Amino acid sequence: MTQYLISFDDGAMTFPEEDLPDVAKAAHAVAQEARAAGVWVFSAGLESQPASIVATDGTVTDGPYPETKEVIGGFAVVDVPAREDALEWAAKIAVACRCAQEVRELLPDPTA
Repeated sequence: MTQYLISFDDGAMTFPEEDLPDVAKAAHAVAQEARAAGVWVFSAGLESQPASIVATDGTVTDGPYPETKEVIGGFAVVDVPAREDALEWAAKIAVACRCAQEVRELLPDPTA
């Protein structure tokens, strides 16, 4: 099995505020379906706030950064047999969250 990151950009979820309960319900339903299928690893939404960058020397710099065009607004990690399976889950999440999803394969754990 391979893990995939399914994510969307901050600000990509554009729908009327009154639709939020329906979107949340749909997103939770997809998560429950993935849990039941045994492919769900983890998911989270991220706060819309500037990131802190920690350099190799320990220096901390707080954003925002004008060169940053997009930041992750939320993500899920699924553990599936093939990329096609990850794309199917991403499609379900896209419908539920009402926004496009990006799919990326995670590097395998070298100790596994």
